[in-house]
Amino acid sequence: MTDWQHFDATALEELDRVYRLNLINSVTGVKAANLVGTRSRDGRENLAVFSSAVHLGSNPPFLGLMLRPTTVPRHSHENIQATGVYTLNAITGAMAERAHYTSAKFGADESEFEHCRLTPHYRDGFDAPFVAESPIRIGLRLTEEIPIRSNGTALLVGRVETLEVRDDGLMDDGAIDLAALELRAIAGLNRYHPIEPADFFPYARPDRVPDFRD
Repeated sequence: MTDWQHFDATALEELDRVYRLNLINSVTGVKAANLVGTRSRDGRENLAVFSSAVHLGSNPPFLGLMLRPTTVPRHSHENIQATGVYTLNAITGAMAERAHYTSAKFGADESEFEHCRLTPHYRDGFDAPFVAESPIRIGLRLTEEIPIRSNGTALLVGRVETLEVRDDGLMDDGAIDLAALELRAIAGLNRYHPIEPADFFPYARPDRVPDFRD
């Protein structure tokens, strides 16, 4: 018989802070690993690892990005508010260690690009920096910021203005082969998981559901 750990609301509150942080951050499984590139009004480049990007719609294309509470300086947030533009850049296995260390608390006048040996890349007149090493590069313009009053976080809603995908990851039907690009996903705060080739199932229709009783 398999043993289970049960945590009620009181038990969760009484957990060691780091243990609780790791538990709640990993309980929903792996999440997309991205580097968010921004630039301040005076041209200072910033780069930060995020695991909170979500799809919000395809036509027009919108992506969401959850932000932590602004109880401490959040340079990415400040730059997005100031300029209205930012980039999402997928993280590969070859980039993962360098990408992870962008989460160190560098000063506002320091560049994570420089410290972590990642290369800023600009194109199409877009004002925020992309990451040259990334095989998926997305440029977004902020359309709204939705505060989450329960815990002081916020959801940024961005419209996709420019998108680059490396040829070897783009499939004939428009889907992206994440495994072929050797991307990483994040669970918790510091565990980067390889993405394996996908299971594929046909579009689900009521009259085509298999008989799972067999």
